[in-house]
Amino acid sequence: MGAGPILGSTPVWKAALAASAALLIGGVVVLARERAGPPARCAPGMVALGPRCCGEGQRLEAGRCAGAPRRCAAGLAPTPAGCTAPSVTVRIAAGTLRLGPSDWEAQGLVDPRAVFVPAFSLDAFEVTEARYAACVAAAACAPLPLRGEPGLPVTGITLGEAARYCAFVGGALPSRDQLAFAAAGPSSRRYPWGDTGAVCRRAAFGLRAGPCGWGATGPELAGSHPDGAAIHPDGRVFDLAGNVAEWAAPERTGQRISGIHGGSWSDGAAAALRTWNRRIVPDSTRATDIGFRCAHSP
Repeated sequence: MGAGPILGSTPVWKAALAASAALLIGGVVVLARERAGPPARCAPGMVALGPRCCGEGQRLEAGRCAGAPRRCAAGLAPTPAGCTAPSVTVRIAAGTLRLGPSDWEAQGLVDPRAVFVPAFSLDAFEVTEARYAACVAAAACAPLPLRGEPGLPVTGITLGEAARYCAFVGGALPSRDQLAFAAAGPSSRRYPWGDTGAVCRRAAFGLRAGPCGWGATGPELAGSHPDGAAIHPDGRVFDLAGNVAEWAAPERTGQRISGIHGGSWSDGAAAALRTWNRRIVPDSTRATDIGFRCAHSP
């Protein structure tokens, strides 16, 4: 009496109300997704153009960020030739580097060890084409084919050529332990920014065939992913994971071993970004995913 028609064991009005609520909730979820869009892979001040993150106001021409940007990522300066990183160093305080046991993913891949790393200073940014060109102009460095963007990191450089540039600016190639400690810090971070969150906005990786881009033929601008910087008391060090893998000074433990660290734009898996990741390569290797930075006395 007064209950209305029955649909199965549920009154029709209740079934209609439930269906309306489901439609409303579904619509809200779809609207929220449309408004949110995909997670940003470029930092504020940069825009995604193809596989690149270019400065606001630039355009993409043959894979290059062209034109004068109105704005760049935090830490980069807009210039008529594009967004460029300053030549600055960051002091890394002395501490103990611990590799292996604290990260289960590293077990079996690196030698578990703890080593004291004295204080040193490290380039905040990878060495760019603009900085390297100054060394070539001074006849202290070998000319290299450059891509024509001053803010891009130098690539296609051998270990010996990178070492000569560092000597020119009064430094040296960092050791394996210095690079790892700058990235991991005394807390043995898995990534330069922390233990989780290997996402596209924090590192330039997966740009050749996903997951962060498609069809890239080279790295991003140095410093264009500030969210992934390693934070130290005296400043931030950029791109220690991704963008270009970086030369370290060769080790001499019975035999000479040269390696590159930190993964690069062409790596498709986050495992390449680990602070302990190293790949052994010959000194003479030239590749579009290998660059460098320099270490200095503190």
